[in-house]
Amino acid sequence: MRRAHEAGTIPPVSAVEHQYLYARPSVVESTAGGHALRLTGAQAPDAGACFFEGALLFPRITSLCLRAIAEVVMTRFYVPPAMLQRILIESDPVVTAGRDTLRFEGFSGCCSTYARLDVGPGGFEASEMSPGTTNVDFQAPLRAALAGVRDGEALSLSVSTESVSVTTPTESIVERKVPLPVRWIKGLGEAQAYLARMTLKARVPRAQAVQFFRGLPKSGGRHRSWIVPAGRGLRLTQREARGAVTVMAVERLRALGSLVPLASELRVYGDDEAGASAWALHLDGQVFTLVLSPERWRGFSGEGRLLSGLAASDDDALLARVRAALNWQDEIRVDALADSVGAPVDQVDGALAILAAQGLVGFDLERNAYFHRVLPFDLSAVEALHPRLAAARRLVEADAVRVRAAGDGIAGDVASGDVVHQVRVGADAATCTCPWYAKHKGERGPCKHVLAVELVAERELA
Repeated sequence: MRRAHEAGTIPPVSAVEHQYLYARPSVVESTAGGHALRLTGAQAPDAGACFFEGALLFPRITSLCLRAIAEVVMTRFYVPPAMLQRILIESDPVVTAGRDTLRFEGFSGCCSTYARLDVGPGGFEASEMSPGTTNVDFQAPLRAALAGVRDGEALSLSVSTESVSVTTPTESIVERKVPLPVRWIKGLGEAQAYLARMTLKARVPRAQAVQFFRGLPKSGGRHRSWIVPAGRGLRLTQREARGAVTVMAVERLRALGSLVPLASELRVYGDDEAGASAWALHLDGQVFTLVLSPERWRGFSGEGRLLSGLAASDDDALLARVRAALNWQDEIRVDALADSVGAPVDQVDGALAILAAQGLVGFDLERNAYFHRVLPFDLSAVEALHPRLAAARRLVEADAVRVRAAGDGIAGDVASGDVVHQVRVGADAATCTCPWYAKHKGERGPCKHVLAVELVAERELA
């Protein structure tokens, strides 16, 4: 059984101090046959080196996709009033070398938009490829150089982490010690939870996709839009429609504008319950995916989709077995993994959700499967990044929770201050009488009272 944290021992966390140390800046170098893209990864002495050496087979497309990720990372689609005077730190993209896929991923500054480029076996030829994950130095000179890559030119790629034991006047060390926003780290896990829930809504050929993107408004963040299939294309409407994908701040899609004419197909995915969406462009040998949170002011970090799974994670033995089965697979299917670890599918699925929160797995829409990667951050205290869960554990420790079976579900009373909140947990939904639930109706994950009831029910009613 996972030990409950002692009341008051989990301080609020707003940032994780993290040091980027690069042996040299990432560069694009001219070669006799074209260009060489050399991405320098952050050094991590306690982690395995992530190393790739090879050729990109569609250099211009890959270069444009990498620039698009960098633009998303540098963008804030929503700036709350409290942040107007705050300097937000840019976070370098994360690159993962798997067994047969290279993945680059990053978040917008506001955490409402997640971008990922998956370069599959048809997009590169590797002379050396060792699984691993690292940040890569991705600053303005590199982004500018990528704009000069043209079709027909060879482009080699190397990604490496290098040890530096001695610094001399002739060596160039790029070092940036920055407070990584906790919301950025949490969002990487929450986005995977959304992706795992999404279903395919539309497949749009290039010509129709180009036509749709040309008609997108340049602004509109205050308005909700619905995007519906229309023939072979898509249509934007301001009225709710059956089968539509909901988008708030539709201008966020403009991040795909330069890539759409190069794509063979656009695939649109949606989460009908929550309103998040994913837009996947299929390009030569690679897929570029843009994932939008339900609203521009709702960063993925605050969505709370993983909280119930984290609260119920008392089977440390199963979690350890599932984690031990991870070996940099590019395709992890829940049913096959359940067979290999000898556990029910639903329990293994819950374990993968917890590992997603810890940065150990992501979700690939095109394969409809998880993949293994290890985010290059210290997430050993992942629960400290979730204040609602910490508050729920404090309620349990204070003996403030009473639960009982109620039909097919659970009923609970939670004393919080001078108020006793009533909780109902059913097979598909949970409700509470607290102000949080009244405001969000469960759209941003469970409140602390629901989590507390789930914690106690797991222990007393199992």
